[in-house]
Amino acid sequence: MSKEIKIALVEDDENLRFLVAERLHSEGYKVFEAGNGDDAEKMILEETPDIVLLDWMLPGKQGSDVCTNVRNQGFDKLIIMMTAKAQDVDKIEAYNFGVSDYITKPFNMDVLVAMIDNKIKFSLNSEKAESYKFANMEHQPNTHLLIKDGRKVELTILENRILLYFLKNKNKVINREELMMEVWGYNADVNTRTLDMHIVRLRKKIEANPDSPQYLQTVRGIGYKFAYE
Repeated sequence: MSKEIKIALVEDDENLRFLVAERLHSEGYKVFEAGNGDDAEKMILEETPDIVLLDWMLPGKQGSDVCTNVRNQGFDKLIIMMTAKAQDVDKIEAYNFGVSDYITKPFNMDVLVAMIDNKIKFSLNSEKAESYKFANMEHQPNTHLLIKDGRKVELTILENRILLYFLKNKNKVINREELMMEVWGYNADVNTRTLDMHIVRLRKKIEANPDSPQYLQTVRGIGYKFAYE
């Protein structure tokens, strides 16, 4: 793996930061560290890392503030939020601060490394930040933005994942189970109603008339299809 991949690690627990940094170094990544929000912001903007691992609870500034601030200043790389509590995950899901993904603590190091490797494979291989254009819209998955008629529409983490999967599988009928697996993963205790609710919210953001969707179509008894030439 290229030594050039830079990771900013923002974590106020020194022991955990040391362990994560050691492991990332051993995997061949270049690691920059910060223990509070103010230092983190400065470091992210100066070093422009490929991935930021950002703790949710920080002294000084919350992780969400750091995320919002660097996004506002044009940082468009991956930000993975490290969070200790289920409630925090709910907050990340509900409001979008421009988080690309999250991992809950305590996490297994192998899982963290696999997640990072995976992200790098998908997002850094394309030279510029990924973007998908359709109709009058452009989806930028790294920053969770949908640009519609030149206006920015923010997507939540789950909406972002759902839309990305559809755009990668255009005009293909996707059954609900496959989509739930892709969006929530194996340990998901999620029902189809939850999925359908997210689809409804996503339609409101992309469709001219959400009640008779042009792109995000329902395939009765099976699932959905993203129709676009």
